[in-house]
Amino acid sequence: MRQKIFLISYLKLLGGAAIVALVCCVLAYSLKHLTEHIEHFMLNHVAQINPVLYIILPSVGITSIYFLRKYIFHNRKNKGIREIYTTLETRKDHLPFFKIPSHYINGFLTVIFGGSTGIEVSTVVATATVGNQVYKRGFMPLAFKRELICAGVVAGVTVLFGSVIGGWLFAIEVIGKRFDRTVLLSCTMAALVSFGFVYYFDHGFLITISAQEWHWKAVPFMLVLGLLGGLLATYFTQIVIHCKHWFAQIKSNFIRVNLGAIAVGLMIFFFPSLYGDSYSGLSQMLTSFTQPDVLVGLPLVLGTLIVLKPLVASLTLGAGGDGGVFAPSIVAGAFLGILFAYLCNKYGGMELRIINFALIGAAATLSAAIHGPWTAIFLMCSIAPNGYQLLLPLGLGAFVAYLLSRKLCPYNVYSYQEA
Repeated sequence: MRQKIFLISYLKLLGGAAIVALVCCVLAYSLKHLTEHIEHFMLNHVAQINPVLYIILPSVGITSIYFLRKYIFHNRKNKGIREIYTTLETRKDHLPFFKIPSHYINGFLTVIFGGSTGIEVSTVVATATVGNQVYKRGFMPLAFKRELICAGVVAGVTVLFGSVIGGWLFAIEVIGKRFDRTVLLSCTMAALVSFGFVYYFDHGFLITISAQEWHWKAVPFMLVLGLLGGLLATYFTQIVIHCKHWFAQIKSNFIRVNLGAIAVGLMIFFFPSLYGDSYSGLSQMLTSFTQPDVLVGLPLVLGTLIVLKPLVASLTLGAGGDGGVFAPSIVAGAFLGILFAYLCNKYGGMELRIINFALIGAAATLSAAIHGPWTAIFLMCSIAPNGYQLLLPLGLGAFVAYLLSRKLCPYNVYSYQEA
């Protein structure tokens, strides 16, 4: 009888995880493509109309979020992945249903109007809420709260990056933080559903340039880049925390929202590559630096973007925008890898592959920022064609960065906020 009860419970868990995953795939797919389409439209047409609009647009987006939060969502704030951690600490605490439309809409508005973050964290919290709501309504055994939340997260991350393994690892490594049998079962079922969805509806790459063959003589440079990625992620973590603290001390909502948003807009005015999630800017930089002749002054611009991307993302979040460190870490880390390889080639006589080091830099910085090296490795394997041939180099960069960041800063943005 006891075995029969366990079997029924596991079957219910697998069925619930499959349903949650399917709903979350549709949710993530719609947010991803709607945001991408309108962001590209805004980015391409603003410069044609009047570039000064770059200064104003972030204020439009973040002000809209402020009024939505005040009048539609009744002053209930979004706190990112911290909300999931808090929910998982106790069975009675739940992610309320409004978190789904709130994060969906706020993430969308932040990015399309130029706020320099991404929709990844908005998607993660919204999909986690779907899983929590299924659990809350009593459709599953009471022991499976963590399992259904993780199932939703697997689906959301898988659709965003096209990486089933990356989504599975993120849910277990960063969100669930455990390898229980039931967590593995729910995440695996969600991964299978997500794989089918991505295969039939959304198979594509974030970066269209293919990863290239690598050589062992480049390993020392990969390790150095990993260290630099760890330093960049630590800088990012610290600046996010300080910006949030500083903005929290501003009593006037009008000043807080517009001060941060206008500062973001001014930087975008001078460096349009900072607009939104900056994936378009990353593609442009990769194209420019893989050409035989790189424009004079472009390396200096790229170096400036490496410093500014974390700062602009922090200002966006401090002013009230929705988002997290995923896209800024990936973009800033890729910029770092591009510049590092270019300088080594130009002044050190090396022949480092620009695209390879862009992916290694992205993996290193993301790994250190979220303290999830396995997640970072497999996500970056999936964002460019032939990415899996860089599995070992990505691993070297990601783990070196992770270990350094843990030594310099034992918490990441999420765990710090949790405290």
